[in-house]
Amino acid sequence: MATVMPYYDDIQSHPEVINSPKTVGLADLGEPADDSATGVLKPNVTVSSSVRDLLECPVCLNAMYPPIHQCSNGHTLCSGCKPRVHNRCPTCRHELGNIRCLALEKVAASLELPCKFQIFGCIGIYPYYSKLKHESQCQFRPYNCPYAGSECSVIGDIPDLVAHLKDDHKVDMHNGSTFNHRYVKSNPHEVENATWMLTVFSCFGRYFCLHFEAFQLGVAPVYIAFLRFMGDDKEAKNYSYSLEVGGNGRKLVWQGVPRSIRDSHRKVRDSFDGLIIQRNMALFFSGGDRKELKLRVTGRIWKEQ
Repeated sequence: MATVMPYYDDIQSHPEVINSPKTVGLADLGEPADDSATGVLKPNVTVSSSVRDLLECPVCLNAMYPPIHQCSNGHTLCSGCKPRVHNRCPTCRHELGNIRCLALEKVAASLELPCKFQIFGCIGIYPYYSKLKHESQCQFRPYNCPYAGSECSVIGDIPDLVAHLKDDHKVDMHNGSTFNHRYVKSNPHEVENATWMLTVFSCFGRYFCLHFEAFQLGVAPVYIAFLRFMGDDKEAKNYSYSLEVGGNGRKLVWQGVPRSIRDSHRKVRDSFDGLIIQRNMALFFSGGDRKELKLRVTGRIWKEQ
C-alpha cells in the first residue's frame, strides 16, 4: 500500500500546473503524438534532464506552457510569473519586453511525458501540451483527505486515507449500512468555529463519510447532515442514502445520492445537498427546555440495482 503523503498545488494562481516527477523517465524528442487520446504506454522513452530543466520556470519551478517568455539574453520564464517579476528577467535583471521563445515552445510540442500520477498507477504517456488536461481528469489522481475539521493537506488512495482518518484524526469507524447517531451541543444559539462531526462507514466493500455540521446562515445557525462517497463521482452514483431526524411526533427525511470526496465538504455543504435542519426545528426535536441541542440522526445506505 502506498504511503500517504502531503500534497500541495505548486502555486495558487495555477493549481493545475505541477512539476513532472523528477524520478520517472520522460519521453524522446521528436516522438509522434499519435497516442494522445489513449495514453498508450511506450517502452524506453526518456528525455534528458537538460531538456527537462529548460522547460522549468526559474521562478515557480513549474513546467512552462505557451506563451513562454524570454529576455534579450535568452533566459526564459512562464507567463504566470512574468507579472510577478515586474517585467525584469529574474536571471540577468534585463527588461523582458514581449519576446516569445517560440523555439522552446516547439521543442515542448515534440515531447511526450508520463502522467505525474504514475506512482499511483497511471501508465499513460502523453504529449506535453495534452498532459496537463489528462492529469486534471486522471482516474489515478489521489484524493484529498475528507476530514472537515482542519485544512489537512494529506493525499493518497482510499485505503491510505481510511488509515489516515482512523490513526491521525481519530475518526470513528463503523461497519454496516445503517446508522443511528446522537449529536449534542450545549449552546445551540451560537456557532463558533463550526460544530462538526465525521464518521466513516464501511459497507458494500466501499467507504462512506457521514458529516454533521453547524454553520451560520444569515443570523441563525443551521445544521446539515450529508454523506460523501470515498471514490469517484461515477461510482458514487451507484449508491443512495436516506437520513431522518425527528422528535415530539415530527420528523424530517432526506434521500439523495452521496457526493464523491472529489467535491470538498465545503462545496457540498454550501450547495445544501443534504438534510437541512433549521435551528428552531432542531430545538423542537430536542425537546425539554430548548436550551440544549439533542438530535438523533438515523439513516441507511443502499446500492442501486
